[in-house]
Amino acid sequence: MEEMFHKKSEAVRRLVEAAEEAHLKHEFDADLQYEYFNAVLINERDKDGNFLELGKEFILAPNDHFNNLPVNISLSDVQVPTNMYNKDPAIVNGVYWSESLNKVFVDNFDRDPSLIWQYFGSAKGFFRQYPGIKWEPDENGVIAFDCRNRKWYIQAATSPKDVVILVDVSGSMKGLRLTIAKQTVSSILDTLGDDDFFNIIAYNEELHYVEPCLNGTLVQADRTNKEHFREHLDKLFAKGIGMLDIALNEAFNILSDFNHTGQGSICSQAIMLITDGAVDTYDTIFAKYNWPDRKVRIFTYLIGREAAFADNLKWMACANKGFFTQISTLADVQENVMEYLHVLSRPKVIDQEHDVVWTEAYIDSTLTDDQGLVLMTTVAMPVFSKQNETRSKGILLGVVGTDVPVKELLKTIPKYKLGIHGYAFAITNNGYILTHPELRPLYEEGKKRRKPNYSSVDLSEVEWEDRDDVLRNAMVNRKTGKFSMEVKKTVDKGKRVLVMTNDYYYTDIKGTPFSLGVALSRGHGKYFFRGNVTIEEGLHDLEHPDVSLADEWSYCNTDLHPEHRHLSQLEAIKLYLKGKEPLLQCDKELIQEVLFDAVVSAPIEAYWTSLALNKSENSDKGVEVAFLGTRTGLSRINLFVGAEQLTNQDFLKAGDKENIFNADHFPLWYRRAAEQIPGSFVYSIPFSTGPVNKSNVVTASTSIQLLDERKSPVVAAVGIQMKLEFFQRKFWTASRQCASLDGKCSISCDDETVNCYLIDNNGFILVSEDYTQTGDFFGEIEGAVMNKLLTMGSFKRITLYDYQAMCRANKESSDGAHGLLDPYNAFLSAVKWIMTELVLFLVEFNLCSWWHSDMTAKAQKLKQTLEPCDTEYPAFVSERTIKETTGNIACEDCSKSFVIQQIPSSNLFMVVVDSSCLCESVAPITMAPIEIRYNESLKCERLKAQKIRRRPESCHGFHPEENARECGAAPGLQALTVLLLLPLLLMLFSR
Repeated sequence: MEEMFHKKSEAVRRLVEAAEEAHLKHEFDADLQYEYFNAVLINERDKDGNFLELGKEFILAPNDHFNNLPVNISLSDVQVPTNMYNKDPAIVNGVYWSESLNKVFVDNFDRDPSLIWQYFGSAKGFFRQYPGIKWEPDENGVIAFDCRNRKWYIQAATSPKDVVILVDVSGSMKGLRLTIAKQTVSSILDTLGDDDFFNIIAYNEELHYVEPCLNGTLVQADRTNKEHFREHLDKLFAKGIGMLDIALNEAFNILSDFNHTGQGSICSQAIMLITDGAVDTYDTIFAKYNWPDRKVRIFTYLIGREAAFADNLKWMACANKGFFTQISTLADVQENVMEYLHVLSRPKVIDQEHDVVWTEAYIDSTLTDDQGLVLMTTVAMPVFSKQNETRSKGILLGVVGTDVPVKELLKTIPKYKLGIHGYAFAITNNGYILTHPELRPLYEEGKKRRKPNYSSVDLSEVEWEDRDDVLRNAMVNRKTGKFSMEVKKTVDKGKRVLVMTNDYYYTDIKGTPFSLGVALSRGHGKYFFRGNVTIEEGLHDLEHPDVSLADEWSYCNTDLHPEHRHLSQLEAIKLYLKGKEPLLQCDKELIQEVLFDAVVSAPIEAYWTSLALNKSENSDKGVEVAFLGTRTGLSRINLFVGAEQLTNQDFLKAGDKENIFNADHFPLWYRRAAEQIPGSFVYSIPFSTGPVNKSNVVTASTSIQLLDERKSPVVAAVGIQMKLEFFQRKFWTASRQCASLDGKCSISCDDETVNCYLIDNNGFILVSEDYTQTGDFFGEIEGAVMNKLLTMGSFKRITLYDYQAMCRANKESSDGAHGLLDPYNAFLSAVKWIMTELVLFLVEFNLCSWWHSDMTAKAQKLKQTLEPCDTEYPAFVSERTIKETTGNIACEDCSKSFVIQQIPSSNLFMVVVDSSCLCESVAPITMAPIEIRYNESLKCERLKAQKIRRRPESCHGFHPEENARECGAAPGLQALTVLLLLPLLLMLFSR
């Protein structure tokens, strides 16, 4: 595994060396004329059929390694953000010298064909990507992507930081200025990552913490916390007088106190000041807290076009190793905010430390919805200017990186050695999940929408039984060891639960911030059976058309050579065994076990064939599919009806992840059968993904164990799927047979005075006289009986928690699009604001106020949205020792009796209930999740709670040789801008 991570890091290191060497040889040419492949314009023609400028012909061909996207594996191309000029000299020069990376991109791909995307993100804003691919604008015709906003760029370019953001909310900040200020804060938050800490303070004549609960401290900049603060930004309003001195004193004290607690980044520190002016330089405050070391950098953002206070704000930034920018419009925000990152990168550049960084997991946006979900992590390194004359300036050229699919990590762990319930998982230095079978990045399954906080799910939220975070903290601290606990693992879309004892083994992954864990369930995975057959025997049975293998398991590494990528695992094994592909690297032990399983399971095909030929056994074709799976991922499937006649078309297909072998788990029918008493069958109705949980099939499966005196490992599971109507008909026929002396039953399911049900061990109805109740939970139909069964101990309730849930919430929304998100509204607001400023000497203040209120007035209405939440819900499990139970329930005006009896050799129970007594006073028992609502005090405690985390090993927050003289400019109002806008202003006046 560590070798795999090392190979990816080395590929990035080669890109760094090539980029820095190419830049060293290049001399900037302001008049450079150079035609490059613009990713948005390639292969685009004008109305005359000629290629557009920067849109030359670029050969693209579908490639299965890149999800069949049309790519060019010989060349990279370049994306430039929409808000930047793609012929800007700085961009053209950067694109020119970085073209030398093409050779390294191709060479890296030849060395390691498992590589996905490789790229160089420039500090100037352009993005060079290999293989080359065409970029398509969004529905608004723009491409908002800016590589400098990506986490891999920010993490590689800067060191961890503690940041206090000061926002001026005095009366002069009314209207668009406050809107720009809020957007500036939001853009700063975009640049903060999981290793950073922050707080936001608004000030006028008093201090106003945006989140009052976090008074005097900093909080981790994970997505949840940042979104929490964004919501509170909307509550800010401008009034009063700005007292910057008290705000600066508070900011310095927070940074000092928080640093002494040992929490936070313990690296870079910064104060971000967002205001429309400062009447003083406040040098006495800086002399008290920050000089002479200047360890806290000051970044100042002047909001508005006036330059009257620019000198003071620039002096503050320059005197404290920061940077000054002026933001006049919403369009200026992002580019100006990015400047501070380059300042913070200076110490790292001067140190020439090419730290390797790995990001948390994220979803690859290049995949379309029907191609599935691919989780990625990125390995990245910074690229520095090596020119001697710029050394003290610490010029960052950009960041190079490559994507690594998380499934590559899982391929290095042999699933067949982990057992039926075993799994592997990995977490980051912050305790967030990189990969885990219980990580659910999507919601509304059919629509495949990403959860907003999927990349910051903590290990404690899926292994929630570890209340004291023993496992989590040991892994965060990079320890190697073992931990055991009883766990409750949900299956079948969270409807069912398996109670097991897991042994966890964990260690760190060298060269990365990740820690790896493996969970083995006791009774499974500790023992395994090893067989031996000849290759000839195994190949003969492996080539049967009904045999398939788990394609997500790594029997052979098909990624090492391009000619193998199209092979399935079964095809690769056959070629390997026949000696036709000597370059294939395969797991010999696993293949030997697969050959054994193929031979010993082959006779079942003949048995299935005889059943199919014997029409009396399945005359009405009620049984549709028979299947077998072994512990080596081998499957055998036999259809008793034509494929087009199957009631459940998705069963055992690639899209039915729960019921096939994959990298995370064994099939559901295999896992549940393994928990049954040996020799008994587990029956169930599959849960549908729709709002109405109805299915027309029943699945039955049982495990196969080797019977000997030792602990017997489960070596396989076998089962069938049949039509629900066929299964129910068989049940009703059996229920009417009576063995009483006179040939008549004293009571029958045909009697109107009773209701008969067939339920499974989790309380779900398989058969009911009311067909519409099939698949429902028994407690919802017969609440009084289920409640009595729980009291008697026939069933037990298990409380489960879901910390990745999505709940419906009502939020206020306006009739129109939000001004900050709609570029047209934003531009119109900016024009209105400029008009107001230009004619202030002609109009009264109330007109100005009317103009601003016109921009902000909105018709509010409630809109229902889905938001992340925590939920609690029950699951139910039968007590195996209960074979038959009778009971009476005292209701308000009657007595309700019932009988429950276990069906031998199964997980099923027949329940006969007296229907004459309704017992409506007892409420139904539901499995509906309940949102866990936290009161304000508890919310505050959760915000303040700082779980144990591990800081990145390197820190470059300060360097004595740093040249901080380049600290921004203070531009005045340019008359040309006003003249250019004048026709538009006149047009607006005339409306």
